[in-house]
Formats: sequence, C-alpha cells, structure tokens
Amino acid sequence: MAVKTASGDEAAAVAAAIARFEAELGGGGAEPAPATPAWQRAALIEGVSAKEDVLEAEGGSKWLS
Repeated sequence: MAVKTASGDEAAAVAAAIARFEAELGGGGAEPAPATPAWQRAALIEGVSAKEDVLEAEGGSKWLS
C-alpha cells in the first residue's frame, strides 16, 4: 500500500479551512461567573455561617439561627 502525503498547497488549504471553521463556529468562550454580592463575600471571608451556634446572653443555652 502506497502512502501519499499532502503537498504544501494542500496542507495550507487544510490549515486555512480549520482556521476559518474556528473563526466562524468556535464560540466566544464561557460566560463569566456572576459576581458575588459584597455581603456574601465578607461573610465567606470572615467564616460566618447561617447555621452557626449562638449563645443566649442570659442562660447560655444554644440555639441555631
């Protein structure tokens, strides 16, 4: 079986076709992630949790907020 390689012109044509395909159909990339609100970013940095145990001022018993 004979192996035939592409000529320089054929290889250039294939490369140009691939470049054109990518330019036309190669999407604009992923959408940026939505920005985190400032209050949420601050809570994450400080390690605050919505389910954090809280001590009552008088009895010292715990409850979940």
